[in-house]
This record gives sequence, C-alpha cells and structure tokens, in this order.
Amino acid sequence: MKNRKKTAVILGATGLVGNELVNILIQQQKYEKVHLLVRRPPDSHDPVCEVHVVDFEQFHTYREFFQVTDVFCCLGTTIKKAKSKEAFRKVDYEYPVEAAKMACESGAEKFLMITAMGSNPKSRIFYNQVKGEVEESISKLTIPSIHIFRPSLLLGKREEFRFGEKIAEKASILLNLIMVGPLRPFKAIEAKNVAAAMASMARTGKSGVNIYPSHEIERIAKENN
Repeated sequence: MKNRKKTAVILGATGLVGNELVNILIQQQKYEKVHLLVRRPPDSHDPVCEVHVVDFEQFHTYREFFQVTDVFCCLGTTIKKAKSKEAFRKVDYEYPVEAAKMACESGAEKFLMITAMGSNPKSRIFYNQVKGEVEESISKLTIPSIHIFRPSLLLGKREEFRFGEKIAEKASILLNLIMVGPLRPFKAIEAKNVAAAMASMARTGKSGVNIYPSHEIERIAKENN
C-alpha cells in the first residue's frame, strides 16, 4: 500500500471549503488524479482534476470513482437552502455515509470530512444532531484513517448570498479580536484554513478516528502555511 499512487475524490468541490481544497491540492501537486463529483461543472479546473457531473439521487452508481487513496467530503447545506429537514438530512447525512461506505468497500486509506462545532447525535438542535449522527455512522466503518473537522462559523466568499450568515460573518470578524482564552474555540474560521488543515492531515500517517475542533483546525492550518 505504501507504493500506491495518491489519488483522491472530492465531494462538494464547488462549495466554500471544497473550492479552496481543490486549489490547494492542485498547488501541492501530491495527487496523480483528483476526481471532482459535482452537481454542475466548475468554471475551470486543472488537468489533474477530472470533473464528473453526478446525480446524487443515484449516488450508489458512482462506486468506480471511490477507488482512490483519499476521500474528501465537503458536502453541507442549511435547512433554509434545503427547504426541509428531510432534504437537509439527505445532503448532510445520507450522501456522506454512502460515500464513506463506497470508500470503505473500495479500499480507500483516508476519509476526511467536515461537520460542525456542536456536533452531537443527542443534541436537541436538529442541525447538530444530524452532524453528530453522520460522525457516529462513519466512525464505525473500517476505513484505516478517518479525520473529522468541526469548524465554527465559516468565513469566505460564498456563491450564494445568505443575509443571516453575512451579518454573522461581519460580527464574527469583530468578535474574533476579543475571543481569547476560553473563548478561543468559538472563533469564526476562514474556509481556506479548514481546507489547508484537511490537506495537511491527508499527508499524515495518523490512523483511527481523529476529530479536530475549530481552534485545532486553525492551528494545523497555520503550522503548515
């Protein structure tokens, strides 16, 4: 397995973190091939990337693209955008779990995914509950190395305008200045730093299930700049 050429698949490659991750992996030139599974093709991409427009309703039929060393799952939505709890659960639970199962069956070495601060399967908050459940389900799979990233509020340029998140983002930039000591774990974090941390941990030999809270993600990103 040590001589296996590194290849990857990214889910959510056109999203806030996913787009940053694609750029980082292209710059680092550590992968022979990176498959991007997307609903719609990105504006542009590097020759190392292969773009596959997929129908997530038939997600199980794309097993061939999971015959890679590393799987990056950057899928995520909001209940407002999904329009229902059922639709939200599909994107944030069903698709990631299906991806992880295909990765496991195909012999992937690493599965790296983004959830959220506050993830807890027993939470009374539906969003946090689903995030906790997806972590729990994927952690039970026999993938050699699983990395779970729990960022706080993500900062960065989104394709769609979210008024509430934009207000929260502006407030968080100011609040970050005073969030030190015990408040440090709650600081908002740049999407590019989450992507950098994911790329960094993909290069390590850490095995088992590894969980990174937001302030740890920030530290990893800064150490590898």
